[in-house]
Amino acid sequence: MSSTSSTSVPAAPTAGTGRHLRGVLIALCVTEITSWGVLYYAFPVLSSAITTDTGWSTPAITAAFSAALVVAAIAGIPVGRWLDRRGPHLLMTAGSVLATGSVVGLAVAPSLAWFAAAWLVAGIAMSAVLYQPAFAALTRYYGPRHLTALTTLTLVAGLASTVFAPLTSALADHLDWRGVYLVLAAVLAAVTVPLHAFALRRPWPPPHDRPDAPGSTSPQVRHITRSKPFWMLAAALTLSAFAMYAGLMNLVPLLTERGASPAVAAWALGLGGVGQVAGRLGYGILVRRTSLRARTTGILGLSAATTAALAFLPGPVALLIAVAVLTGTARGIATLLQATAVSDRWGTTAYGSLSGILAAPVTIAGAIAPWAGAALASAFGGYPALFAALTAVTGLAVLLAISSIPTSTSRRPTAPANVERSPNEPSPSPQRTATGPQEKP
Repeated sequence: MSSTSSTSVPAAPTAGTGRHLRGVLIALCVTEITSWGVLYYAFPVLSSAITTDTGWSTPAITAAFSAALVVAAIAGIPVGRWLDRRGPHLLMTAGSVLATGSVVGLAVAPSLAWFAAAWLVAGIAMSAVLYQPAFAALTRYYGPRHLTALTTLTLVAGLASTVFAPLTSALADHLDWRGVYLVLAAVLAAVTVPLHAFALRRPWPPPHDRPDAPGSTSPQVRHITRSKPFWMLAAALTLSAFAMYAGLMNLVPLLTERGASPAVAAWALGLGGVGQVAGRLGYGILVRRTSLRARTTGILGLSAATTAALAFLPGPVALLIAVAVLTGTARGIATLLQATAVSDRWGTTAYGSLSGILAAPVTIAGAIAPWAGAALASAFGGYPALFAALTAVTGLAVLLAISSIPTSTSRRPTAPANVERSPNEPSPSPQRTATGPQEKP
């Protein structure tokens, strides 16, 4: 079956090609590893040291961290509008500076209130330096070839925990948690500020599917965000994210309840990262061979199936580990599914604005999922019951996803992904629909 991916659209002139675009991609790969590593993955490594040194409770400092993710989700909406109009250069550079300041604020926090305030500032910085602006930058700069760039970015950025969790732990062997955060702030500033300042300093090209689009896309955004497909998509991805991250954070206690040792359960969690990489590597093939509806429901369906297997399979442990790897595969594909959800359905003209709105409830669901999952496991009397409930949540997401495809998208002709058009080959005229000219798949 042919794909409805946006990756085969004839390209409008862009700000650069070849090695120039590779420079943007390489820079964003490096800055995403660093930003995720410092702003996200360092905290779970340092949390026990923070509570031991300060006496602040683990729930209190975790709530501050979760609040940062909620702030990032809300701030992502105006960030998306900025990206559509002005591009990522100033935004991501200023975001890196703000992120550095917030990490320094964490390091010198004299009280829990100061610590929480620093995390709230970090949340604003996250909205400007993590995946959303990077996805928007690559989608616009790479035009019809953006799927390849997005896949590369998510594969490389997936190494953030691999690099920064051990690095943070090694630093903590020689410094207290405040000293570690100060070192990480210096790393964040030295790596991300200059790369964002120089690699992204290029003209912001027009959307490749609508090179004549006006600077303001507010009417189009309002039309789309009030439509049934958009809300079905938002609801499906939000429910799926909640189930996915609640399951991820409660996988180790589930496996130990099933008879695995803590060490084996931790290995199972780590092997899920291998599945995540495999899923992202295979996403391009999936795009070329499936329709948008089949791809969306199939990926969410895989998540539901693996969650159900973890809920109802009593063992053996080796089989549960294999299922955990498949769960990671679904999680890895889901990242790219969300990254391309807007461009696949409504083009790239208002990608930043629409992605910011779409990401807000998804990010909030991911932020509250770890706490909510643990609370539900306690209420339901165990982790198998929790995973059974999460299966139902993901099943509902699959049903909602069926209605997430705009009629105009489902009627568009399809073509293989990543097709590059010769500069001398004329581009077909854009198709006009109720939401304006749509990019051809």
